[in-house]
Amino acid sequence: MDLLINNVCVRDDAPLVDIAIKGGRIAAIEPGIDASADERIDAQGRAAIPGLVEAHLHLDKALLHRRLPARFGTLDEAIRVTGILKSKQEREDVLDRSRQVLDMAVKNGTVAVRAHPDVDLIQGLIGVETLLALKDEYDSLLDLQIVAFPQEGILKSKGTYELMIDALRMGADVVGGCPYNELNWDDTKRHIDIVFELAQRFDAPVDMHADFADDTADQRFAAISYIAQRTIDTGYQGRVSLGHVTSLGALDNDALAPVIEQIRLAGISIVTLPATDLYLGGRKDTQNPRRGLTPVKALHTAGVNVAYSSNNVRNAFTPFGKADMLQIGNLLAHVAQFGVPEHQQAILDMGTHNAARAIGLSHDYGIAVGKQADLIILDTFRVADALLDIPPRLWVIKRGRITVVTQHHCEIHRHSCCCAQ
Repeated sequence: MDLLINNVCVRDDAPLVDIAIKGGRIAAIEPGIDASADERIDAQGRAAIPGLVEAHLHLDKALLHRRLPARFGTLDEAIRVTGILKSKQEREDVLDRSRQVLDMAVKNGTVAVRAHPDVDLIQGLIGVETLLALKDEYDSLLDLQIVAFPQEGILKSKGTYELMIDALRMGADVVGGCPYNELNWDDTKRHIDIVFELAQRFDAPVDMHADFADDTADQRFAAISYIAQRTIDTGYQGRVSLGHVTSLGALDNDALAPVIEQIRLAGISIVTLPATDLYLGGRKDTQNPRRGLTPVKALHTAGVNVAYSSNNVRNAFTPFGKADMLQIGNLLAHVAQFGVPEHQQAILDMGTHNAARAIGLSHDYGIAVGKQADLIILDTFRVADALLDIPPRLWVIKRGRITVVTQHHCEIHRHSCCCAQ
């Protein structure tokens, strides 16, 4: 074997096992594997989980938080402030900031990223160009997908359509969209149509930012039914992911149920982005401010594929973060009130199996014989404690190769009281 992991916990209700890895794939999972190996890890009973998947991450806009800090914390301000900074983008700076975030993600056990670089007349194709270079540079550490993302709109921003075609011809993997950033409902629908037309033309999946608002008063932020119908009409079931979708959280149960059924029938994955959505949501509310989040529990219960991701790292959209999916999952479990054991497991699945499915990787993903060997050994002894402990990732394994080793040492110095009584 290339790598043999001994005494590892992959299920809390089962005995410890060994994991044998050969040719980048899992060859066997069973107790007491008797095989020679080039490398060995003794997990000593620690838990292993599949590698984490960032299904929605912005690298070209990351780590800009101190250059022009946002003051009001609204979506409109974040777009405006970031637009100013985008106009000053320089290739080496974008590469440096992107590398910093990718390194954070790799250290934290992320094995795949779907990145959304802006494609617009402000920064041109610099986001796509730099990510294409990083895709090769980080190939041994993670799988990197590139979305051609029209943050500033398509119809509203003349020339963006042609840039998106250029991006896809250069090697972008996914057609992005931002339909709410058009001027009216008709243009929003046309934006969605264009995204599906490009997807069909390039045989690429679709991943849009959609319905990012506190309510559905403006129809541009109530587009998901239209998107679901276009998904079905084009035969794109299972190939569409939507980020944010916070306005769904404003619907009452009677209005919400049929929309969720449309999403389920269309096979759309919903990627909730709790750090950004909670930070930007409800900013205009003066009483009982809404905490903008898609209805995770209702979607999950209905069988919709729900994933989560970091989205932005330290910029006007989200002035926090370190590309740690377990940290974001812990946050999501709190705000979605997913506290019972089966719900905590569901959150962990949303950052692993569900996220892999959302970006089209599920066929070769997971801790199972024959699957690609992408996994993490955590410094905790129960899988169920991954979200609770947010433990150090002691070993990260990508395609059967150890890519990260973390040495974690902490001592508590207890001093007994020697004072005279």
